[in-house]
Amino acid sequence: MHYTKKLIGLAAVGILAVGCGSGDSSNTAGIPAADPKPEAAQETSAAPQQATLPVAVDGPQKDVLQSSSDGQLKVLPKPDNSAPFTERVEHKLQEQVLGRVKVPGKTSAECPDGVTQKAGAVSTCNVTYEGAVIPYEVKISDSYKEGSFMTFYNAKPLKSLIVAKTVYHQLYEQYGKESGLEASKLACEEFPVAQAVDLNGDSGLTCQYWSKYGNKGEGGFETLRVKAGTYGPSFEQVR
Repeated sequence: MHYTKKLIGLAAVGILAVGCGSGDSSNTAGIPAADPKPEAAQETSAAPQQATLPVAVDGPQKDVLQSSSDGQLKVLPKPDNSAPFTERVEHKLQEQVLGRVKVPGKTSAECPDGVTQKAGAVSTCNVTYEGAVIPYEVKISDSYKEGSFMTFYNAKPLKSLIVAKTVYHQLYEQYGKESGLEASKLACEEFPVAQAVDLNGDSGLTCQYWSKYGNKGEGGFETLRVKAGTYGPSFEQVR
């Protein structure tokens, strides 16, 4: 995958100084005043084109699945109901991560101190997806009663996950079909397969799309900063 640093072309502003001569009323008759120098033709140049980023995105990414419930996103074997509670939580967290990114990948999970099965208890777990580690906070329901048949809990990620294939796919979905902007050329920096970033944070990487409005209206690339949205990558225009 899927999902070189920012290069923003700055148009050089040229200032052409034009000298103004003033006539002298005391000039002796019959002596012609010197001809003014002709104005130099002002040179104009188009705004410099931004370099194309290295990873071309020419269509949707086949590894990005349509549904979070797709069987390819299941983690097998699934522990049965007699397995320790912590083990079952770790399994569920892996599937939660896979369901969010919708891209099959290697996962693992560990709750170093276990998951405390008491009302209101908060435990920490770490889920790894393709080498990127996402810390989770697992909180048991305040209404939990010891010995209950069902244990309800809330699992909250403390970081966001950026997956390259998801970024490339989302870029195509949002800008590759955008006829109003005539977006036909899409590209990104080379993203790592997966990386953890702060919630709603900036990945530090960029993508671009071609628009007839880019390059100061002469047609060119627009730059997009890739951020971690709540439900996937989001793009922010770089001005």
